[in-house]
Amino acid sequence: MAEEPSANVPPFQELIMRFAPAAAALSLVVAITASVGQGAEREADPRAAMLVAQGRAAMDAQDPQRAIDAFEAALAVDPGHTAIFLELARAARAEGLQGKAIHYYREALARDPGNLAAISGEGEALVEKGAVEKAKANLAKLHSMCGEGCVEAQRLAGAIQRGPRAPVLTAEAVMPDAQASQAN
Repeated sequence: MAEEPSANVPPFQELIMRFAPAAAALSLVVAITASVGQGAEREADPRAAMLVAQGRAAMDAQDPQRAIDAFEAALAVDPGHTAIFLELARAARAEGLQGKAIHYYREALARDPGNLAAISGEGEALVEKGAVEKAKANLAKLHSMCGEGCVEAQRLAGAIQRGPRAPVLTAEAVMPDAQASQAN
């Protein structure tokens, strides 16, 4: 009678040979599921969503300061929701606070490095601030991620083409220094 091939294999090795393929397949499924779940944008806390809606309404009513207040309150309620940072950045840009907007866009990118809206928005804020070369780097990043035809890339390309905003001058900025002169 012929001996079975597994008769010469120690029991532990036989156990590994039997279950290794199934264990590998199971770990692959778990890894894929975890990565998909990690990349998906989660829903905002309902209270934060209500505050974001109030902020958007304030932006529509041309009241960016009231919008910032609502968005900051939403951020306090749900500090991990990336979309709130994008809204805060948009409101900061409307107030002319490009540096603050860039900070918010970078916070969004720290949480979601592939966020096209954050890359584009940061680039637009950089252009408004006068940092056109840095904005061009953002545009190149967008082109590599989504191509030239995506909305975010087109929006940033248009902002770069328009160039930096002209600074708004106040009366104090254009008034010459008053000097007293003595008439003889």
